[in-house]
Amino acid sequence: MNYNFPMANKQPNSRMCFICGVENPVGLHLHIYETEPGVVETTYIAPEHFQGYPGVLHGGIVGAIIDEISGRALMGDDPMNPRFMFTAKLEVKYRRNVPIGKPLKIVGRAGKSKSRSAEAWAGIYEAETGELLAEGTTLLMNVPADQIDAAQLNELGWKVYPE
Repeated sequence: MNYNFPMANKQPNSRMCFICGVENPVGLHLHIYETEPGVVETTYIAPEHFQGYPGVLHGGIVGAIIDEISGRALMGDDPMNPRFMFTAKLEVKYRRNVPIGKPLKIVGRAGKSKSRSAEAWAGIYEAETGELLAEGTTLLMNVPADQIDAAQLNELGWKVYPE
């Protein structure tokens, strides 16, 4: 499922990330768009092999989506100079069961930002009704500069892929 994000900037994907990895055979393959500074959006229809209870997306997958999308809101608008961060704390509120097989809209918003850390929020909505199904807040820390060579992002598979 792909909603049209006409004024959005498509963020890069990686090759093997569980959430956005285009070559991950068991991944979600999400394409994420920055719709305004500090706000990202994507859409998703969860397949049944990610269910927990019948018809319900597994809570761990819900948490993983919230983790990724909240962090993506803090990456910035330069795809080749992203702010890579890792999650120091994640709090998820499961408001309703997140269904499999139905269109979802997922939104992330950047919060307070400091030089080495930042806060963010993400929510998963039922696309047709706009009902908030799950949401979460994250505390993120900058990945140390010596752990990622920005000059090799393309070789590492971090780039904007066509859909």
